[in-house]
Parts: sequence; C-alpha cells; structure tokens
Amino acid sequence: MTESNYSNSISVNRPIQIIPSVLPADWANMGACVKDLEDAGVDRIQFDVMDGNFVPNLTFGPEMIKACRKYCSVPFETQLMVSQYNCETMLDDYVKATKGANGEPGVVIAHAEANIHLHRVLGRIRDLGGSPSVALNPHTPFEMIENIMDMVDHVLVMTVNPGFGGQAYIPTMLNKIRKIRQFILEKNLNVDIEVDGGIKANWTISQCAAAGANCFIAGSGMFAYPTLKEGCDELRSVAVEAQKGNVISEP
Repeated sequence: MTESNYSNSISVNRPIQIIPSVLPADWANMGACVKDLEDAGVDRIQFDVMDGNFVPNLTFGPEMIKACRKYCSVPFETQLMVSQYNCETMLDDYVKATKGANGEPGVVIAHAEANIHLHRVLGRIRDLGGSPSVALNPHTPFEMIENIMDMVDHVLVMTVNPGFGGQAYIPTMLNKIRKIRQFILEKNLNVDIEVDGGIKANWTISQCAAAGANCFIAGSGMFAYPTLKEGCDELRSVAVEAQKGNVISEP
C-alpha cells in the first residue's frame, strides 16, 4: 500500500478518538476487559446493544453496562441497535448505565432507521443527562437526519450493516462522511463523526479520517493485536497521519 496526498480531505480537523467495541471481548470477563481497554489508552468504550429485532443478534442489557462501570473510569458509549419500542421503554436505563462514575453524560446513539420519532428520542436522551447521538445504516442517506443535526453530539456512519462483528468495510460510505462533515462546517456545529464497521489500522481508517471522520469504532481490528495498547496506538497513528494528508491508498 502506498501513501499519497488526499485531494478530497476536509479542513478543520477534530481530535482523533479511538473507541473499541467490546463485541470481540471475553463476555464472561468483561470487567477485566474494560479495565484493560482503559489501560490501553482508549478514549471511550462502546457497548453494542442488540435486541434480536432491529438486528438478528442479542447482546447486552443496561445491567451489564452498569456492572462494568466500577472497573474503569473511561467514558462509555452505547449504540442502541434496537427497535423503537425497546429504545423508548428502556431509554432511561441505558442513559443511566452509560453515564460516568460521577454522572458525566455518556454517549447514547439512536438509529435513525429504528425510531420513527427520532426528534423525541434524542431530546429525551439529553433531558436524562446523556449525550444524544444518531447512527445511519449504510443504505440511509445523510438527508434523513439533516433536520436533527442541531440536537446531536455525534453522527455515527455505519460502514457495515449492523448486527455482527468482523464484517468487511464498505468503502462507498466515504462520500456520506464528506457530506456530513461539510454540513457541520457550514452550520458551525459542534458534532463529531464516528465510523463503525471493518475499521483497521490501514486504508480503511486512513481514508475515513481524510474524509472528515474523527471517532473510530474498532472491534476485531483492535483486539487482533498482541496487546490492546498496540492496537489503540496503531489505529490512532494512522488516523492522525491521514489528517495531515498522508493517506493510505485502497489496495
């Protein structure tokens, strides 16, 4: 793979954040896992909540997330890959479980596709003391969330279809990232762009960073390293270099 200047790079870079997903972790030893991730220098830890409805898989409830809090102080992030019913009936529990040790707002991500009343859900997250954020599946255009951009702290662009870890990155999401970043700059919004799915310390994270994303969810792409710190450091290094214009070409 070669490096080159990336002509479509968006200006005004935001700080790079590395956010591991705990999907590849040893679920029977999750307390030790989140502590190890904190020691590795991650910026947040993501819990992928799946209900067997919006996506076919089943993962974590709020009690699991809450139980992990006593093992580390790093901020948490909860992605609600659940139906509207599950999102709204359990929203209070998820926002509370995602908060920091002293009640600091945790990032709570609602999917645009799952919530007919997205405005109401995001407002509720803020009212409950969380950091409201929104996720878009690969097929969903940015225009679906244009009218709630002033309500969110993060936009998560899914670079795989949600539901399972270890999927292959979808490179055609770059234009969506660029469009969102341009909108954020034009409207002078304080919003981060996250990407999630098939992200590794190679051309995938590099090109997403060059397109304007600054928060990167990595599951198997981080846990594959001999140590979690090596994975975190390598992901961050490649993304930072991309923001400087040193972008890895797609093989």
